Amino acid sequence: MVAEQSPRVGAAMWLQDTLRGSSTLFKVVCYLALRLGRPVGRVLMYLIVVYFFLFSPTHRRHSLDYLRRVLGRKPSWLDRFRQDFCFGSVILDRLYLASGRYELFDVSIQGAQLMQGALERGAGAFLMGSHMGSFEVVSAVGRARPGLTVSWAMYEEYARKLHEIFLAVNPTARLNIIPLGSAEAMLHLKECLEQGQFVGMLADRPHGEQPAHAVSFLGAQALLPTGPMRLAAVLRQPVFFMVGLYRGANRYHVQFEQIADFSGVPNGGREAAVRVALERYAALLERCCRSDPYNWFNFYDFWRGANDTPRAA
Repeated sequence: MVAEQSPRVGAAMWLQDTLRGSSTLFKVVCYLALRLGRPVGRVLMYLIVVYFFLFSPTHRRHSLDYLRRVLGRKPSWLDRFRQDFCFGSVILDRLYLASGRYELFDVSIQGAQLMQGALERGAGAFLMGSHMGSFEVVSAVGRARPGLTVSWAMYEEYARKLHEIFLAVNPTARLNIIPLGSAEAMLHLKECLEQGQFVGMLADRPHGEQPAHAVSFLGAQALLPTGPMRLAAVLRQPVFFMVGLYRGANRYHVQFEQIADFSGVPNGGREAAVRVALERYAALLERCCRSDPYNWFNFYDFWRGANDTPRAA
């Protein structure tokens, strides 16, 4: 078992840079797509992806590292372009999903019975997602189902900028966002869960100096934040893995799988249960990376700070 570690300050700097870049890119795509429609928007988005592909050397380096690991071979320029094009497609589609244009998409769902079971019990749960595919398509699934409400727990800066982007797209859009890092956050989370709501969190990226746990991921050790799972453990909630995989054209595949149920875990067993849940989460995320490798959008040095020792083949 690898001891917990604190991620380097670079993670926080990366978050700030990515927010700035994603915001600019998204607003450009929004301007074009809202006025010209999705088919033309996709053609113009292609040009934006080409620019991103050619003039983002740091992103290119981290993308190549990930693709080498997940594909098990030296990635070609076409592999990297497919990843960038998938990223651009998801950003473009976020515009229409945020505007309630669900009819534009063909969405299949796996594990819907898990969500339905939780709804019938009137109980809330945590949904642990990642920077894989589209989390907005998961929100759209929730908005399209009566009684299913998803609130997103995010750090304040990210929550504010994301909300500004969505309001720029659709002034009537309102995301259910719970800003983390405040004294009221825990009370707000508890209140939402008691009302039977689902709380979504992106759990694959350490924020600042928050504690992280090293897990095996794509043949090497990588750091995952312990905060989201600990929060679920403290509040004694079930945890489901969620992902919305982009499958080309207008097709998405949403998956839900149970990771853990902390409702019956005694206080003395909480830390061990959190570690087991993180390893389960990492295994599910790795499975998605291998099935849909171009859906991974963690464009930073994901393996930095952990013991980067490949597993034996």
